[in-house]
Amino acid sequence: MGISPIQIGIILLIVVLIFGTKKLKNIGGDLGE
Repeated sequence: MGISPIQIGIILLIVVLIFGTKKLKNIGGDLGE
């Protein structure tokens, strides 16, 4: 029961649609610091 790259891509697309790219950039910035 492994996770395929396709499933990861679909999950990422859903997350982007729900949260929006601006929010993801803010989260990425917080993790980067």
